[in-house]
This record gives sequence, C-alpha cells and structure tokens, in this order.
Amino acid sequence: MPVIGFLGIAPPDTIADRLRAFRNGLKTIGYVEGENVAISYRWTGNPIDRLPELAAQLVRRPVGVIVADANSASAAKEATTTIPIVFIASEDPVRLGLVPSLARPGGNLTGVNIFSAELAKRLEFLREIAPAATRVALLVNPAGPATETTVREIELAARAGGLHIQVLNASTGRDIDAAFATFVRDQPGGVFVGGDPFFTSRRVQLATLAARHMVPMMSSTREIAEAGGLMSYGSNIADAWRQLGIYAGRILKGAKPSDLPVMQASKFELFINLQTARMLGLTVPASLLARADEVIE
Repeated sequence: MPVIGFLGIAPPDTIADRLRAFRNGLKTIGYVEGENVAISYRWTGNPIDRLPELAAQLVRRPVGVIVADANSASAAKEATTTIPIVFIASEDPVRLGLVPSLARPGGNLTGVNIFSAELAKRLEFLREIAPAATRVALLVNPAGPATETTVREIELAARAGGLHIQVLNASTGRDIDAAFATFVRDQPGGVFVGGDPFFTSRRVQLATLAARHMVPMMSSTREIAEAGGLMSYGSNIADAWRQLGIYAGRILKGAKPSDLPVMQASKFELFINLQTARMLGLTVPASLLARADEVIE
C-alpha cells in the first residue's frame, strides 16, 4: 500500500474540512485512505521549529509523496530532493524559492498557490460595515512565510484608505490573548487575522475573544467566520485542498512533479456571519449581503 506523508503545523482534527477535501481529491484518482493508500500525519503545533525533524522522519520512512501545508513546504524541500512534494502556498512559490516557475516547476515540487492576502478588498468590506472606523489591527504569525507580504500589503491599503494600521504578532495561544488585550486598550475598528494555518487551528479562541471584547474580526478563511468571526474573504480553500489530493494521487500513479504546473486559485469567496454582526451591533448593507457567497445566520 502506498504511503502519503502529511506535514503541517495544525493537528488533523482542527483542519477536518480541508482533509476531507484532500481525501475527495485522492478519491477522484482512485485512492481511498485505509483501503489502498495510507496517510502518515506529522504536525508540530506552533512554533514550527520541529518541522525539519518531522520532515526527516517522513523521508526515512520513506513515503511515496509528501503533502506540505503553507508553513512546512520549505522544510520538506530541505529534507529531500527525490521524494515528490505537493505543497499549498499562500505566498508566491517562486518568491519563496519552492519552484523556479509556476508553469514549469522542475525538480520534485509542485502544488497549489492560494492568495490569502486580498487585504485591500477586505478593508473595503470592513469600511462598508463600519464606515466610522479609523484604526485597524493586523494579527500575524511572525514565523509564517506570507507574513512580510501580508504586512506590506495591508499597510499600503490602509494608507490609501486613510486608516491607521497596528501590527501584532502571535505564534502561541498566550500571544493571541495578549494581542486581544492590546485591542481592548487601543480600540481598533476591526482586526484582520493573517492567512496562516496556526490561526485556523486557533479559530475558536479567536472567535471567543473577538466576541468577548466586541471586536469585528475578518479573515481569509471561512472556518474562522463559521466559528464566530464577522467576515472572511479569500480563495476557495476546499477546492485548493481537493487539488492537492488530485496531484498527490497522480504522482502515486507515476506522474512527475516537474510535469505538473503549480495551480493558482482563481475563485474568491465572501462569507458573512450575520449573527456576529447583530451581536456587535453592526448593520450589514444589503449591497454587501447580495455579494456574499454565503451568509451565516
């Protein structure tokens, strides 16, 4: 039975929907976990300094292909130049040094590039709901590969919109508590959660704190909006993870990563948690509701 090595920072139970989509992609190619393929999971939690060690474990096993989340692709690449690697990246994979080209990745890596930024658009949506807001906060994981780009883009977008931006780092649950204590003191008009797997795994904590402190919270992933965040806008994550499964299955059947171009997410989705909006005393304009892909009642 072939074995897929899964390397990431979030425990499987915290990304169940994404793994379900990944397995659906595998099934499309004819692989079903436990029947004709096994998946060996390795995850670190946060911080991510154990990723190289876990990647080395998968290489020694060995596995037929390694699937790596946004924070672990570089560690997987450093661990092997022969075992195929399928990654999901929220930053440009070429800029990250994962592949030399999206169309011709070469080497042993390919994957899916999602766009978790789109921060200017999220700022626009926040201004529609809370037009009086003059300050916004950005919560980022300093260890995440897309952090630098995220901070740069939201600072530019905020400056263009006449907003003051405050950046806070969080790589542990305690850091998140401290960040929200700062939000309460400084009273921003909203908080943006960076597109990092760590924050997805801590979505219940984030939603609880946002509700407790009455802070409108926006993210790039629908899981955080479903947990109680106000709004999310970003790539279709389920579709991206399904594509990961398809690529992993194709490689197990003999395809070479160098022949599989890096896929780029093309569909963006807007989710609005109307129950959270009511709790915060915010009125969501009908024009914004009409643009939403899903309204959570």
